[in-house]
Amino acid sequence: MECFTLAIQYLEQERIFEIRMKQSSYILGINEKDSVQHLYWGEPVEARDCVGLLAARTHSSFDADLNGELEEYGGWGGSSYTEPCLKVKFGDGVRDLKLQYTGHEIVSDNELVIILTDAHYSLRVEVCYKAVIQHDLVERVVKVTNEEDLPVGINQVMAAAWSLPVLPAYRLTHVTGRWSGEYQLRSQLLTEGKKVLESRRGFTGPHANPWFAIDGGQATETQGKVWFGALGWSGNWKIVAEKSSFGRLRIVGGINDFDSSFTLAPGESYTSPVFTGGFAANGFGQMSRNLHRYQSECILPGSRIRRVLYNSWEATEFAVTAEGQKALARQAARMGTELFVVDDGWFGGRNSDRAGLGDWTVNPEKFPLGLQELIDDVKGLGMDFGLWVEPESVNPDSDLYREHPDWVYQFPNREGTLLRNQLLLNLGKPEVKDFVLDFMTELLSTHDISFIKWDMNRTVTEPGMLPLKEHEDQSVWIKHVDHLYEIWAELRHRFPQVEFETCAGGGARIDHGILRFADQAWISDNTDARDRLSIQEGFTYAYSPSIMMCWVTESPHGMNGRNLPLSFRFHSAMMGGLGIGANIGNWSDEEIAEAGRYVQLYKDIRHVITEGSLYRLSSFREGDISASQYISHDGQESVVFAFQQAQYFGSAEKRLTLQGLDPQGIYLVQDEKGEAGTTWHGSSLMNLGLPLTLWGDYASQLFRLTRQS
Repeated sequence: MECFTLAIQYLEQERIFEIRMKQSSYILGINEKDSVQHLYWGEPVEARDCVGLLAARTHSSFDADLNGELEEYGGWGGSSYTEPCLKVKFGDGVRDLKLQYTGHEIVSDNELVIILTDAHYSLRVEVCYKAVIQHDLVERVVKVTNEEDLPVGINQVMAAAWSLPVLPAYRLTHVTGRWSGEYQLRSQLLTEGKKVLESRRGFTGPHANPWFAIDGGQATETQGKVWFGALGWSGNWKIVAEKSSFGRLRIVGGINDFDSSFTLAPGESYTSPVFTGGFAANGFGQMSRNLHRYQSECILPGSRIRRVLYNSWEATEFAVTAEGQKALARQAARMGTELFVVDDGWFGGRNSDRAGLGDWTVNPEKFPLGLQELIDDVKGLGMDFGLWVEPESVNPDSDLYREHPDWVYQFPNREGTLLRNQLLLNLGKPEVKDFVLDFMTELLSTHDISFIKWDMNRTVTEPGMLPLKEHEDQSVWIKHVDHLYEIWAELRHRFPQVEFETCAGGGARIDHGILRFADQAWISDNTDARDRLSIQEGFTYAYSPSIMMCWVTESPHGMNGRNLPLSFRFHSAMMGGLGIGANIGNWSDEEIAEAGRYVQLYKDIRHVITEGSLYRLSSFREGDISASQYISHDGQESVVFAFQQAQYFGSAEKRLTLQGLDPQGIYLVQDEKGEAGTTWHGSSLMNLGLPLTLWGDYASQLFRLTRQS
């Protein structure tokens, strides 16, 4: 789908650029010092009226150049003390950078490149903008080129700086968490100083995610102005929100400068990841829907239907056998599952997490007739076949490590840290990259596999590349991600029929970078349906429900010991891509039949969930009801999920006010069984509210709405 139309204008006399989108404007200009200044970002205005904002600002000799707070892309040098976008060291030792406007190019109707160069040295910086008009988003990238005769050291290079308009207060919303508790929403008013969100662990990380939202402290799900951004980088990243003592907020983000200095040789260039920023005039809900549609239309590699999958991990863990997997496949097929996935334990000497990782050949004892026998059996049951891999890690107890001990990250005179009994392969080495690409190509060429779950269960430690001196001008952190992307891109080219899921010990590698190659994401190893509602809510602030995979697993759940009815577990898991991960070999015929009914229901409504628009109606953060609504792309269908955590003090009237409907429309409202139902005006559903009949602890309901006129 084409994402862009005419958006860029340059007012030559005023030296002002306007990026005009569907419902917002982004305006910048060039002042008398040839510094590119941010002028405005928000609801549409007349660009010429912003010319007065280019005037110089000063306060005292201690704050001589306040315009540095508003630079579109500023370097460290002179009297600028804000978080720099670019910090360099030239070949003669000079560490001062003075970037000046030297030209621009309107590349297309929606693309602008502004060219900055140092006042003395031949360092070229291209600040690139691409307008995503219909979603009110701007993609920003920077390209730095060394045109000097000597190498230039890069100490910090951010993808973009976002300057916010003056607000009475600045409230930051972001997500935090840990393994099994990812995507927990947090909000705080920012005072003077810096708030840093980052990962320094080698991947995107479960403790924070490279997404932010800013409002004036009063925005809600449906009202208020919200500015937001998402960085597309799957390695170490950093986002800094800096509020000055003069009341301005500036946010810069890109690859993390921690331990990441590198050198640009003469003629070499560096191109940053994409940092996407947006504005929404109608609250956090509109912000999320803009991001979701952008991801579906402009980020994700395809638009395939999200298949119902079964994953065998919780049923067997490492005790994988051909006959055991066949038995599970027969049960899965009875429920209507479309994709059967064998998890860890199918390869090498993999009988626990202590051995075999790195030896990517089918275990002959577990599969005496080879893997294809199981695949044929699964295909014969009407399902596709998928497989789990963890290509970036290795057990010391493996043939791969014994043959190539120099392939892991390491420093001399140091013993490598074991996490989950494994080390991490140095993917930045060309020979390691080739190994991973070769064994994955062999695996996918030899077997009829249509799905890969790509996992990474440890952080980066001892990030050295031997010999150290030979590689001191490189960043191993950046090289790892660059090679990861190249591998995924090549695998998608060679095997376009294969879908890929990104996973990293749960949701630790999810961002706009990896999502250009991954069809879907595993957002947490915590599959407790109640916990998942909170995790999924936070996830959907930044990412589309079509991306997130959700499983139905056992009750009581091993994470919390919580007992939940099968209906609650399925309703929770149906809010994204539906999967089943329980030990269904122990399920009764009645449970299999009930699960089969939910699977069929999901198939009937998944186009609404994965292709439609999400409206978050209520949250457990605010009360005892959590509810979400999905509306189909054509507006003719809607699905509502409602959950009650506990019942208090007997009965009470509960109503749920819906969103996004046509006030003049007439809608048939039915429960999940599809019985007769009742008709409602859209205005009544959105103002009077839909009556709920939730009763008892951990109760849930699903409603289907069909427009009649």
